[in-house]
Amino acid sequence: MSPLTPDPGRVQHELSLTRLIDAPRTKVFRAWTEPALLSQWWGPHGMTTPLCEMQLWPGGLFRTVMCTPDGMEYPSQGVFLEIVAPERIVFTDAFGPAWVPSAKAFMTAVVTFDDLHGRTLYTARAWHWTAADCQAHDDMGFHRGWGESVERLVALVTEQMPD
Repeated sequence: MSPLTPDPGRVQHELSLTRLIDAPRTKVFRAWTEPALLSQWWGPHGMTTPLCEMQLWPGGLFRTVMCTPDGMEYPSQGVFLEIVAPERIVFTDAFGPAWVPSAKAFMTAVVTFDDLHGRTLYTARAWHWTAADCQAHDDMGFHRGWGESVERLVALVTEQMPD
């Protein structure tokens, strides 16, 4: 168990989704860790991600900008806390580059890629500091938005991305 894995019975303020993907976890992990690939699927249907920057080490920058069809931008910035290829990615918006605390920490994401006989059991968890933040994320459409992102990820790794 990773030092960043709490006792599952003790996680509070968590939203999560799980999906079995018919692709090897190395491929799914690659779609998560190459900016040009992540930009193709990151965000709900109809949104684009024209900006994706990644520094794949603990403390390294993870920054995206998602855009709606009418041009509204949704920037996000944080840092990676843990990267274990091809098993796990943990990132947070609680810090920026050089471990500078953010003005308002909202969540930490834990994404796992479990191998199931050549397929990937994909689990994305969003941990929130407060019940109010968790509820706000749920109200924003966590399951719909992250679910649509996963649909786009599945299409990329099963139909478009070469092995």
